[in-house]
Formats: sequence, structure tokens, C-alpha cells
Amino acid sequence: MSGSVYIVTNRPNGILYTGVTAVLPRRIFEHREGRGSIFTRRYGLTRLVWYEHHDDIRAAIQRESNMKHYPRAWKVRLILEMNPNWDDLYETLNGAPLT
Repeated sequence: MSGSVYIVTNRPNGILYTGVTAVLPRRIFEHREGRGSIFTRRYGLTRLVWYEHHDDIRAAIQRESNMKHYPRAWKVRLILEMNPNWDDLYETLNGAPLT
């Protein structure tokens, strides 16, 4: 089973949340609908600004766990490498949202 690590925010250079999921479009849809974690609901973190796919969900879980310990500046650099304008990447995901 594959998985993805992702970062969502509320605005460019805003609050960051790092998560992991087996089905990225569905999970981001849940965040956008207010059905994400309490933290993401509280701060309105709905904008997908970075993600990374892994062939093995265990690798994705380990990557997410490691990233939780990295400083904010490291995560911001990671986002800027993939998405310098902090665009919402949700619409670029393949497939329709899964509800």
C-alpha cells in the first residue's frame, strides 16, 4: 500500500500542519470540508502546499514522523522548492475528490 506525506496551511507563510495518508485527494478534501484534525479545523488549514508520494505507506509514516521534528524553516524551504508561490495544489491532484 502506498501513501503520501503532505503539508497544509491557511495562507502563504502561515501555520503549517504535516500529515500522512493513504489517499491524498480524499484526505485533503476532508481538511477542506472541516473534517480534518482538530488542529487543522481550529486554524483553517485547507491549502495543500506540498506533498510527497511513497510506494510504501510505512516509508510515508516514517517520513512524516521525521518531519515533525524538523524546524519550520526547513519545511518552508521544502515548500518553496516545490511550490514557490504557495499555490493550493489540491486542484492539481489526479482524480476527483473522494467523499
